[in-house]
Amino acid sequence: MTSAGVGALLRTWRERRGISQLELAGRAGSSSRHISFVENGRSRPSEEMVLRLAEHLGVPVRERNVLLVAAGFAPRYACTPLDAPELGVLREGLERLLSAYEPYPALVVDATYQVVAANRGITMLLGGVAEHLLEPPLNAMRLTLHPEGLAPRIRNLREWRGHLLAQMERQIAPARSEALRALYEEVSAYPVVERGGPGGAGPAEETAYVALPLLIEHEGHVLSFVSTISTFNTPMDVTVAELAVETLLPADPATAKYLRSMAP
Repeated sequence: MTSAGVGALLRTWRERRGISQLELAGRAGSSSRHISFVENGRSRPSEEMVLRLAEHLGVPVRERNVLLVAAGFAPRYACTPLDAPELGVLREGLERLLSAYEPYPALVVDATYQVVAANRGITMLLGGVAEHLLEPPLNAMRLTLHPEGLAPRIRNLREWRGHLLAQMERQIAPARSEALRALYEEVSAYPVVERGGPGGAGPAEETAYVALPLLIEHEGHVLSFVSTISTFNTPMDVTVAELAVETLLPADPATAKYLRSMAP
């Protein structure tokens, strides 16, 4: 691929971020004229310039390799399998993190929401999920939104489903991942199971939530959680860059008390 190829990719990223050529040039210590020449293929950027522009445009690590190859350079970032010995310390650290968060639920997912690790808080919530959804590799989106998964027990399914689908939509374009797009098309087509019976709209008591909660039933109790997602700072490996730790924090005292009572 020629410099025109990398220029078009950089222009796409710049426009996606809503940044002008002048603004990008100021951030990258260049000139708007040079940025224009790079984007239209009249100037071939150096490897350093490609990486600098990618940094200021917030380009994911995997896509930075794509930019480098398009500009005629070798990929910079490795893609080490998670089970490789080189990532042993990382795996151990994640396991300790998940265990320390118990009895609250926490899990680690990759770029396509495959569950690579989870704690006992997550396992507790999965009771009653269809066996075929629990066969490896587990997928967090399928487990949550499938009619035979957690969906029938989620009190605010429409809102939570909308939040998850919007999250996936934001990831699809930058990632250019066919696997992620296929997953989105699959889970967005699942029927929305309407809950019947009294109290279907949510918990009996009104709670002032600080963020959109996940309201889910468990053995006759309605548990409420707010979700946080953590990623690694300045990753130098594609696999590590695409890992996300999701923790479910109790959103009310009753949920916290219930989870502590369930702890072994």
